Amino acid sequence: MNHRLQPLYRMLAGASGLYVLIFGIVAVTKTQEFDFFAQDGLPWSLGLRANRAFAVLSIVAGAVIVAGAVIGRNVDHLINLVGGVVFLVAGMAMMVLMQTDLNFLGFTMTTCIVSFVIGMVLLAAGLYGKTGSTRAAELEERFRHGGSPDPTEHTWAFHGGPKPASQTEDHRFA
Repeated sequence: MNHRLQPLYRMLAGASGLYVLIFGIVAVTKTQEFDFFAQDGLPWSLGLRANRAFAVLSIVAGAVIVAGAVIGRNVDHLINLVGGVVFLVAGMAMMVLMQTDLNFLGFTMTTCIVSFVIGMVLLAAGLYGKTGSTRAAELEERFRHGGSPDPTEHTWAFHGGPKPASQTEDHRFA
């Protein structure tokens, strides 16, 4: 929470979203004469091949990511976490389906790699993009180092209090 590089991650997520948005706009203009789900002979747009379905999907995804980066607060944190997972899963799924008739978005290996890179950037931005009050950040930091109970109330939480210091010192991960 309140990571010191949070503005950098937010800027990288915004730049990734802007690339996806611009790619989608350029791809829509270049794929006017192709079928919506065409798979063969697709034109290049900003280094990637795309059909109109993928272009429209890119415009929507890019607009959501850019909007999250502009809004900030914890909206971008959630959008980046979800977006990162979606880009990683989409890249993996399309890599599996690439040489089949189910490649309805016209992905190539280059598109899969770019999807993985954007997914990792968004995931990192989501993991380090959470913001909160100074007090909440202090509680979170104290919890990370075994000094206090979890500051977030969970429905599954154990209410037996924090572990003894001897137990947390020997079994600490962070």
